[in-house]
Amino acid sequence: MEAFYWLLFGGLAAVVATLELRKTTRDRAATSSAFNSFKNNYILVYSFMMAGDWLQGPYVYYLYTTYGYGKGDIGRLFIAGFGSSMLFGTIVGSMADKQGRKRASVTYCITYILSCITKHSPQFKVLMLGRVLGGIATSLLFSAFESWLVAEHNKRGFEPQWLSITFSKAIFLGNGLVAIVSGLFANLLTDNLGFGPVAPFDAAACFLAIGMAIILSTWTENYGDPSENKDLLTQFKVAASAISSDEKIALLGAIQSLFEGSMYTFVFLWTPALSPNDEDIPHGFIFATFMLSSMLGSSIASRLLARAVPRVESYMQLVFAIAAVTLLLPVVTNSLIAPSTVKGGSISFSGCIQLFGFCIFEACVGIFWPSIMKMRSQYIPEEARSTIMNFFRIPLNIFVCIVLYNVSAFPMTAMFGMCSAFLFLASMLQRKLMKIAEAHKSSKIIIFVFCILIL
Repeated sequence: MEAFYWLLFGGLAAVVATLELRKTTRDRAATSSAFNSFKNNYILVYSFMMAGDWLQGPYVYYLYTTYGYGKGDIGRLFIAGFGSSMLFGTIVGSMADKQGRKRASVTYCITYILSCITKHSPQFKVLMLGRVLGGIATSLLFSAFESWLVAEHNKRGFEPQWLSITFSKAIFLGNGLVAIVSGLFANLLTDNLGFGPVAPFDAAACFLAIGMAIILSTWTENYGDPSENKDLLTQFKVAASAISSDEKIALLGAIQSLFEGSMYTFVFLWTPALSPNDEDIPHGFIFATFMLSSMLGSSIASRLLARAVPRVESYMQLVFAIAAVTLLLPVVTNSLIAPSTVKGGSISFSGCIQLFGFCIFEACVGIFWPSIMKMRSQYIPEEARSTIMNFFRIPLNIFVCIVLYNVSAFPMTAMFGMCSAFLFLASMLQRKLMKIAEAHKSSKIIIFVFCILIL
């Protein structure tokens, strides 16, 4: 079965390389040197930020076990992280709009560095503080940087369609190549060089410090609403009003929460799904394969976003539907293929089918990120961008906390079935969003033509 892993990884690598090397002029927009410099600066910073995040991921659970904590205590630590993101995320998002996105990005670096430092202590209270700081940092990572990019892109007068280029390339590198290299580097520090499970967190702090230095020296400040007469509560009201009054924003938030909730649940479930009988599977290699699949998805997204047709609202319906089918595979294989009762050994036949499907799901994730960024840049108002984006994360964090708390109470197939249903619902909501967007665009054209006729 070991050959299967290499065949899958090699096949994905060949497809990604072919797609990148065979890009035509139709896939590449003609851009200015000023934009290319701006784009490369953002991608460099984003890559450092994601390296700081990815280095920690593979060893958080393992580090807690080396300190002697069991599943219950570790579960509470993880819940604290998502709960912190839910409780404080909207506040820090609003502060980013009010106090400045550059300041918020620097705050992310400082907060996450402090979170990394807490990993040196085996005390539960200190580790809990680290999870709370990590939750705040995660909220900033997925709102402040994107908000800064969109505002700065528009402020410098670059073409709106060029924004998709930055999104696609940032996801391709930050959520793909950087993730793979970070996983291998973390493994090198921990296992090969023998520095122990806390070493990846120290390395993450170093990368975050370098990224922060680049932000401080090269970024300019921008704001959502810099007016002096709007306090935090007023900003919340503005964001809530925007969501409730614009159906497109509400649908976008629901779609994002459904997809990301399923995605984070998948993160917890893929290991037991592939090794239900403690099969010996190469977790690090599979993780690298997933990240390669995500790179494939972002490469496909860059081609789709470079074209006027199909529109992002259109093709994302299919992406969500495909993702729903892939997460239904564990349910199907468990009902059609008799489960193995042999403990240990290599991955089973049904596990191979599921792994192939999970790679397709990760490719959908790679398409999702730049595409949802594109839609957010179109529909979310600038004055409350970070606040609204963190509002979207509230139902996501509630859902993940519930899943974490009850992960042992439901069969694994039920959890996958629920995720699949959520993704099918996201596909239907995406179709509704497309119809509303097309109707809005048609009404604008009619009004424009009417005005021309009058004049």
